[in-house]
Amino acid sequence: MLTYSFDDRGMDFLYEHLYKEIKNDILMGNLKAHEKLPSKRTLAAHLNVSVVTVENAYSQLLAEGYIYSKPKSGFYVCDVKAEDADVVGVRNACYTSGSEDHVTEHSHVIREHAESPDQNRFFADFVNNSTLSENFPFSTWTKLMRETMMDDREKLMKRSPSGGIFELRKAIADYLYQFRGMSVSPNQIIVGAGTEYLYGLIIQLLGRDSVYGVENPGYQKIQHIYDAYQVKCCYIDMDESGVNIDSLERSGADVVHISPSHHFPTGTVTPASRRYELLGWAAKQKGRYIIEDEYDSEFRLVGNPIPALQSIDASDKVIYMNTFSKSLSSTIRISYMVLPIPLMVRYNHVLSFYACTVSNFDQYTLTRFIQEGYLEKHINRMRKFYRNSRDRILGCIRSHRLYPQVTIKEENAGLHFLMEIDTSYTDREMVDRAAAAGINISSLSQYCHGKEQEDSHTLVINYSGIEEDIIEEACDRLLESVVRLTT
Repeated sequence: MLTYSFDDRGMDFLYEHLYKEIKNDILMGNLKAHEKLPSKRTLAAHLNVSVVTVENAYSQLLAEGYIYSKPKSGFYVCDVKAEDADVVGVRNACYTSGSEDHVTEHSHVIREHAESPDQNRFFADFVNNSTLSENFPFSTWTKLMRETMMDDREKLMKRSPSGGIFELRKAIADYLYQFRGMSVSPNQIIVGAGTEYLYGLIIQLLGRDSVYGVENPGYQKIQHIYDAYQVKCCYIDMDESGVNIDSLERSGADVVHISPSHHFPTGTVTPASRRYELLGWAAKQKGRYIIEDEYDSEFRLVGNPIPALQSIDASDKVIYMNTFSKSLSSTIRISYMVLPIPLMVRYNHVLSFYACTVSNFDQYTLTRFIQEGYLEKHINRMRKFYRNSRDRILGCIRSHRLYPQVTIKEENAGLHFLMEIDTSYTDREMVDRAAAAGINISSLSQYCHGKEQEDSHTLVINYSGIEEDIIEEACDRLLESVVRLTT
């Protein structure tokens, strides 16, 4: 029987401490692959804790891929290969789970007219995810900017270091440690105006001769950026656990760009076993790296956020990228990346001549916003807001007369979910018919390279930019336009 002490749990909740202890036993091999775990009631009684405590711990382990369930049988340990764990130095890994942050801007341009001046002709937009103006903390931001201009005048006039002002990088490093379990130095962080700029720095850092792999399906803007820099880009197929390792090996990629905590558009969360396989792949050759793009993982709506891949990397192979576009606003244009120390040394040697592309005014204001706890409060408020928006949308869909033709998938991972439609319309017809009804929508097949003709009959529902007062009519228009009964 599993036995753990809760005396040294510190500030952790009971379920968090239990989750960490079980995960540690799995990673250390004390719990073997496919070994059955005690039932929730049995373990709760043995540890003298509530069943809810065990249930929450098991739920987090299940979400991260450390355990799996069998109907009417119970929970079992996943096969996290020991050799993979050894490669990445799992025994020194940080097992802290905290509040996740990030996102690249997924203002996904699916059709040529998606960002045209007449975009406002849509009644509802389930593609664009620009922040609603009422959700931005204007009063707080204005107050902090005023304080910055009063108190930091001398600093504001000094040239920022290439990687950004130290105060902001220190605030980001502290935030990542407290809420993401990442132990990084401020000197490993580079701040820039948008992720596109940072991608350009990575290409210069790793070399134009490197082959860059992107997820398929995936966020197409990344591929466009690599094309613009005229570097070789290949597509890595996905499976139910994320990037397929066999496909990655066959691709010849040196660098792979992934979003393991919440993949766009499938919503896949990469389990622990696949994460260690990815780190093992990177460790095999000197020039291999993983770019970890944290897409809206701080808005995971069930369970704790998934720990960052960077937090279990002991081979200096993960470049961690994040932005404040999702947590604050898509127009804030402040992003950052965390480089492994060897790459940071190389950056300082060959690229530090670049000037920081974010103004001192914005950097010092954001520093205060993080240090004084406003970012954490804002994310918590927005998580509640988005959960309510999602629940209202799902409620409208489930109460609609056409709901029997709909299957909802991946509604808990982040700010979009998938809606599979039982319809005789093609994906192209669904998108066009929705547009005619005033609804901007995209299909899953539109994010697939080389599979454009394969109809998925699945729509991507991005709900972060939908106003509350139009949700009911938007859902009605969408369903009425895309569902065509075959009988």
